[in-house]
Amino acid sequence: MSKKAIVTGGAGFIGKHLVAGLRQEGFEVSVVDIKETGDVRKFDELKAAFTGAQYVFHLAALPRVQYSIEHPQETHETNVNGTLNVLLAARDCGVKRVVFSSSAAVYGDQEVVPLHEDMPAQPKSPYGLHKYIGEKYCKLFSELYGLQTVCLRYSNVYGPGADPNGAYALVVAKFLKQKQDGEPLTICGTGENTRDYIAIADVVQANLLAATGGLVGVGEIINIGSGQETSVNTIAALVGGKTERIEPRVEPARSVADITRAKKLLGWEPSISVEDGISALIRTI
Repeated sequence: MSKKAIVTGGAGFIGKHLVAGLRQEGFEVSVVDIKETGDVRKFDELKAAFTGAQYVFHLAALPRVQYSIEHPQETHETNVNGTLNVLLAARDCGVKRVVFSSSAAVYGDQEVVPLHEDMPAQPKSPYGLHKYIGEKYCKLFSELYGLQTVCLRYSNVYGPGADPNGAYALVVAKFLKQKQDGEPLTICGTGENTRDYIAIADVVQANLLAATGGLVGVGEIINIGSGQETSVNTIAALVGGKTERIEPRVEPARSVADITRAKKLLGWEPSISVEDGISALIRTI
C-alpha cells in the first residue's frame, strides 16, 4: 500500500521542497494550499483532502511576524483556527501522525543561549503566540484523542526558492537578491547579531524522520536548527560584495538552537554547513 501524505502550505518555500522530498521517498503526496487547492480555514475541504492519508505535514500559515502584528485577527484565523481544523480533520479521518511546523519565534527574547525546548515560551508577536498555541493543541490532541503529533521548531531556514521578502531566512535570501542585482548588501546596525541558519534539505529530512520515527508522536517539541551561531556580518562575507549599513531594528541580539533533542529522538542532525549551503546558492545566481 502506498504511503499517502498531505502537505498543507505545500506551495510555499518549505512546502515545495518537502513535497519533492516525500515523493522521492515514495510517498503519494497531495497539497492543500490556499494558492492552489484548499484552505485550512475550511474544515470540509480538509476532511475531503485528508481521507485515506496516513501523514499530514502542517505548514500552512501566514508567517510574517510584522504582518501578524499589523493583522492579528486575520493571522489568528489561519494560524490558530486553521491548525485546529487540521487536527480535527486528521482525527476524524484516521490520520496516523501530524507533523506541525512551528517556529523559534515561540521563544521570543531569552537571556541565555542556546535555546532549548524546556525554556518558557515568551513570544513577542501574534505569530509566535499562534505557533505556541498550535504546539499546545498538538499535545492536547495526542493526550485526548490518541492522534500522534510532533512539533518542529524551525530556526532560520534558507535555500533555493526562498522569498527575499519572506519570513524565512530573510537575510540570506535578501543578500543573494542584492548580489544578483549588483546592489550593496544592507546590514542593519552593527551586523553582530546572530541567528541559527538551517538548510532546507536538512529541514526536509527532519520532517521525514518526524513522520516515521518510533520515539515521537505525543506532541514533542523539537528544535530544528544548525546548532551554530552565525552573525549577519558573517553571512554578508560568505555572500560577498559591497555592504551598506542601515538603521538597526529592534530584535534579539543572539539566537541559536540546542539540537540535542533532535539528535536523540529523531536521529537527526544537520548535514549542510552554512558555508557550503550559501556557496551552493551563489552558484545558482
